[in-house]
Amino acid sequence: MSMIDPIKASMAIAGSGLEAQSARLRVVSENIANAESTGLVGGSDPYRRRTITFDNVMSRAEGVKVVRVKDLGVDQAPFRLEYEPGHQAADEKGNVKHPNVNVLVEMSDMRETNRSYEANLQIFKQARAMAAMTIDLLKGSSS
Repeated sequence: MSMIDPIKASMAIAGSGLEAQSARLRVVSENIANAESTGLVGGSDPYRRRTITFDNVMSRAEGVKVVRVKDLGVDQAPFRLEYEPGHQAADEKGNVKHPNVNVLVEMSDMRETNRSYEANLQIFKQARAMAAMTIDLLKGSSS
């Protein structure tokens, strides 16, 4: 194993974290964007909150475990019912089903996603800097 392999492995791990958090941010943003999306006709279901889960998998190229999206799913929590008899999506009782999206939960997920993304980005930057320093050191010793 050469000296650079652990650094490349760190970059692969951090890179997989960046990809995973980007996917998570996409799901969170979709949920927030559709937090008020009701059905188009009376009694129809509104937007259903999306979920994302991760798994660690072995990267054969680097010989390390990295994170990957395991599943994109939907939250089966019940819809919020509100009495709005004039609404186009109201049922025969005047109730409208609203998405099972809690914007406060989504904002919290967004902040956590951002922190995780930034941490992985810092690891990637640090590993890249270490690789550059190693290359410079090796160049200097060969002159």
